Amino acid sequence: MSHFKDPPKKNLGQHFLTDRSVIDNIVHALNLKPGDNLVEIGPGQGAITFPLLKKHGALTVIEFDRDLITPLMEASEGIGDLAIIHKDVLKVDFAKLAGDGRVRLVGNLPYNISTPILFHVLEHAEAIVDMHFMLQKEVVDRMGAEPGSKVYGRLSVMLQAVCQVTPLFTIGPNAFRPPPKVDSAVVRLVPKPADQIGIVDPALFEALVRNAFGQRRKTLRNAVQQLCSGDDIAAAGLRPDARAEQLPVSDFIALANHLAKHAATAATL
Repeated sequence: MSHFKDPPKKNLGQHFLTDRSVIDNIVHALNLKPGDNLVEIGPGQGAITFPLLKKHGALTVIEFDRDLITPLMEASEGIGDLAIIHKDVLKVDFAKLAGDGRVRLVGNLPYNISTPILFHVLEHAEAIVDMHFMLQKEVVDRMGAEPGSKVYGRLSVMLQAVCQVTPLFTIGPNAFRPPPKVDSAVVRLVPKPADQIGIVDPALFEALVRNAFGQRRKTLRNAVQQLCSGDDIAAAGLRPDARAEQLPVSDFIALANHLAKHAATAATL
């Protein structure tokens, strides 16, 4: 008998995974090793949770829906060691959760807050080994987009600056209950070592990227004029008349670092 009696909640963006072959593919993609500190975001009714728990023996899950806590605990009995954090994932400190080590994240992210979750975990990238997330396919397309693509934007640059982004496979709507109106996809994110990222001032970099893509039709000079001048852009080796969607991630890093170093020099004068 199922421990889960309540239907998915639309206001929480819940779409519960039910396709066994998709679940098996996700578990296989994780390639779990003994000692991995595995954390699942949004376990729902445990479609991925219990296969992972059976394979790995221990798992921490973060679940916001109070009505799922007791059924998850009851259903996990005899399978493995399940720890449940009843909290909004956007308020979870993953560095604290990792302790002296690092965590591996997995999850079928709620569609209505998937992008805020991605930006939140980026803030804790140094505490994360890797992430395997299921999201709307169009979000995964944006995450891995190349310069010049119509879907290349702020999310693409912010993620690719910090992580290696690898889309893995696409999932149709019928793999879920209720079926979403869009295709989904699984993506792997592997944070880069800090010395390979090379961003001098993360807050300035984030502001630069946000402004650059704020109005896509504007030239870079006009889009980021609150942060720097056309001369600053040219001094960093970029074209002031280029548009943000044309620039590779490395150009945004170069410009942000030029501005940070220029500001630091000016402060010492």
